[in-house]
Amino acid sequence: MAHADGKVVFIEGALAGETVEIVALKRRPSYDVATVARVVHGSSQRVTPRCVHYGICGGCSMQHLDARAQVAAKQRVLEDCLERIGRVKPELMLAAVQGPSWGYRYRARFSVRDVRQKGGVLVGFHEKRSSFIVDMCECHVVPPEISSLLVPIRDLVQSISIRDRLPQIELAIGDSVTVLVFRILAPLTHGDEDVLRAFADRHGVSIFLQPKGPDTVARFHPQTGSALDYQLPEFGLRFPFSPAEFTQVNHAINRVLVRRAISMLDPQPGERIADLFCGLGNFSLAIARRGATVVGIEGNAALVRRARENAVSNGLQAEATFEGHNLFTVGPEDIAAWGPFDKLLVDPPRDGAIDLMKSLAAPFPHRIVYVSCSPGTLARDAGVLVNVHGYRLAAAGVVNMFPHTSHVESIALFEH
Repeated sequence: MAHADGKVVFIEGALAGETVEIVALKRRPSYDVATVARVVHGSSQRVTPRCVHYGICGGCSMQHLDARAQVAAKQRVLEDCLERIGRVKPELMLAAVQGPSWGYRYRARFSVRDVRQKGGVLVGFHEKRSSFIVDMCECHVVPPEISSLLVPIRDLVQSISIRDRLPQIELAIGDSVTVLVFRILAPLTHGDEDVLRAFADRHGVSIFLQPKGPDTVARFHPQTGSALDYQLPEFGLRFPFSPAEFTQVNHAINRVLVRRAISMLDPQPGERIADLFCGLGNFSLAIARRGATVVGIEGNAALVRRARENAVSNGLQAEATFEGHNLFTVGPEDIAAWGPFDKLLVDPPRDGAIDLMKSLAAPFPHRIVYVSCSPGTLARDAGVLVNVHGYRLAAAGVVNMFPHTSHVESIALFEH
């Protein structure tokens, strides 16, 4: 951020303390948005981006900033949001949860487009501020073996008859198998099927097809083999999942995040704990493994079924039960119907959990661990917990789930 001609200027690609030449992108009465045309005097924290597509691809925006400085910047964003939006300040700022900076992304969605004037099929992420697709030959935030598949995948799509009816390919990596889900808008020919089978065998991946909505995702080739799953070894847990179901993209960080969340929640035998927005039981089963009784509540019916299956497969069906409920429309009567809880774990999507926070009433859970993917909505909800319900914001810190992006994941502890 800079100031020029009496206005604030937000400069994409610039770092604090630098002198840069800029090109305006948007002009507004009180501020401008610009991008860097040339760095005149660079910051000591500036580094050379690793990826050849950096600056064009919309997938990463911070590769020009040292990885450690990225985490510090995200910590400042969290602190600023808590103070400015929530009017709260944590008693303790936690050390950031960090992991590998490269090759961390185990979920991704690549767009596909047949653009004859650009030489054929393009496979990649969208360009910045554009619906155009980057013709990617590499990607350093996915594992190296996936990065090396990008050009072969492009050649594969180029060779099949429905290349103009295949808008995306979704990546899902488990502990023992890599899955590619091809979204198809027209039937494959027998020749297309042979090409896909050969590709899967040659590169050691499993191919799934999705002809319509997410519930139509089905295994294509090989017909048998390892299922997608991930593990939390510290808790002795294994989580099978479908490629269409939500899981964290960063498995290494997820293991550390669950460890920290359970440590902060400190579940004890005899306690009754709710895991709200529980998904497939990522936190719920770890809570149950510590001896507490946990009720997982989730709005997605498919994830509720998966969570129940995961409880059974891990031998925790007596300790963990799961219910379906739309947590964005929850009211005091719903919370009363669930019965009292000693503690809560809350892990909402970007919209946060404002109705849920407002609906809490005495007897209050004496501890809440809030996992957030949006510092703004976390700060808003924290304001309700602290300034309305009388909680203390005992601790907060960032979780660097998405290195080289501006995405800020965080975790906070509230005590009553």
